[in-house]
Amino acid sequence: MTRVLLFLLVLLTGTLALPASPAAAHAAPVGASPAPGSLNNAAPTEVTVTFSEPVTPVEGRVQVIAPDGERISGRVTVEGTVVRIPIRQAEHPLGTYLISFRVISADSHPVGGAITFSVGAPSARPEAPVESAGAHPSVTAAIPIFKTMGYGGITLIAGPVLFLAFLWPRTRSRRGALLAIRIGLGLTAVATAGALGTQAQQSSGAALWQVTATELAEVGTSRFGLLLLARLAIVCALAVLLPPLLRKPRRTVTAPRTVSQPVLVGAGAPAPEPATVPRPQPQVTSRKVRAYAVLGLSAAGLATWPLTGHAIAAPLPAVTVSAGVVHMAAMAVWIGGLVTLTVFLLRRTERRVLGVILPVWSRWAALSVLWLVLAGAAQSVIQVGRVSALWETDYGRLLSAKLGILAVVLAVAAGARRLVLRGSGGTGLRRLVGVEVVATVLILGLSSVLVQVDTGRIAAAKDRQITGAGKSETLTSDLYAVQFNIYPVELGEYNTVHAYLYAPDGSPMRAEEWQVTARLLDPALEAVPQPFAPLPNGNQALGSMSFPLPGTYEITFTIRVSDIDRASVKTTVTVDG
Repeated sequence: MTRVLLFLLVLLTGTLALPASPAAAHAAPVGASPAPGSLNNAAPTEVTVTFSEPVTPVEGRVQVIAPDGERISGRVTVEGTVVRIPIRQAEHPLGTYLISFRVISADSHPVGGAITFSVGAPSARPEAPVESAGAHPSVTAAIPIFKTMGYGGITLIAGPVLFLAFLWPRTRSRRGALLAIRIGLGLTAVATAGALGTQAQQSSGAALWQVTATELAEVGTSRFGLLLLARLAIVCALAVLLPPLLRKPRRTVTAPRTVSQPVLVGAGAPAPEPATVPRPQPQVTSRKVRAYAVLGLSAAGLATWPLTGHAIAAPLPAVTVSAGVVHMAAMAVWIGGLVTLTVFLLRRTERRVLGVILPVWSRWAALSVLWLVLAGAAQSVIQVGRVSALWETDYGRLLSAKLGILAVVLAVAAGARRLVLRGSGGTGLRRLVGVEVVATVLILGLSSVLVQVDTGRIAAAKDRQITGAGKSETLTSDLYAVQFNIYPVELGEYNTVHAYLYAPDGSPMRAEEWQVTARLLDPALEAVPQPFAPLPNGNQALGSMSFPLPGTYEITFTIRVSDIDRASVKTTVTVDG
């Protein structure tokens, strides 16, 4: 039995080698002020970063670095999805600034990145802090393993508990099934402790073994940490409550309700009434209380998974969290029941006994699959977002693979059900159930990877996230120097152009007239004037630029600085398709 359980665990862990890398982030930065890559005339007093969902800043990991490498950020605040960072004046304010951030998204996943903007002429990009890097490879590898252990743990708890409580043959030993439950409780506890122990490193970018007591304390007092500590407490409570509830019940001898003894009745003496044993009154026994406690704790424990995952950050959290609990419960019952049958009951159990057990299990399995599909469909509709995400995103492709394997499993299960209804069993049934177990273990492994991948909804948000891609440059002529920024540089009409004009000595210079054109070089097209207008201060102008086709464009600035003095400067910009 131990070898079989070990094989299933190895198979479950092996599915993590599937070609899908865990996502490093689940919220996406979708806006910033100053704009990423922008060229500004003066340093701001505050910078903001807007995310696709609410976030929590990691202490000390959100900062602004001045062009000379000086940290100039103040106390960070959050208003919904907007992170606000006040900054003080840098000693050397001209050049490129770096906004480095590390935050925790609503679904408990860390998000890191960096954004740049410039004041005056752009300079070399400041070096990003080490902590702004992504998760360490050791942490990236450990996360799906711990999730797999957690899913495996709840299946090893649910299946044996279900059979021991309702379908276990009186003639079979319960020792192996109780051991499986202990293994399941242990796996769940280790997985939970592992999730707690890796959260800080996900936030800091440190290796798996590089964590301090202060960081662990911060995780433990966060919403994520409190939910996982609650899960650990529930696992410990179940470890105490389940064994007495599932041990083989003792046979008890009940006394008859009425006991009569023959007596000699004397003349005139009243006949004695028969001795009676009082009928026990119905009452809630400690066993029932323990059973209700187990049910309540199990539901609460299952809820901690969706409350620390994608479900809580979805548009309809009440629906997705409820569906997540139902989905996990149905999965645990179905896969755990199949494992229990395969490992413990299909061998060395009398066919007459199996003839009673298997039809009941077949109905339970059908109901589990029904709820599994319904809950999964509700989650998928919300999380996928759009139909095209099924083949355009990693999440959609993994979900499609999971559904494909599920279809195979259901076909095999239908064959096994036919054998059960015919009263057939033996080797054929054991093989079919074995195929079901292997396939469902693959589904479980896919699920552990799936929860680490950006959903279709999140991928859609990332499609509009800020990238910092833009064009900033200083062009010079004998009459002037013009600094400009185009953001973003992408196909379409919505590319903003902001330009600043300076005299050769570096002082701001007023322009009498601005003209900007864009010309596609290959294939060669005519230059197209772009909308451009001066701002009130005279040395700045703002406009938009259209890039209708991918390719390299020649951008020409023609600026008149007096009635007779005019000059043109040129550069090129490449627009990807």
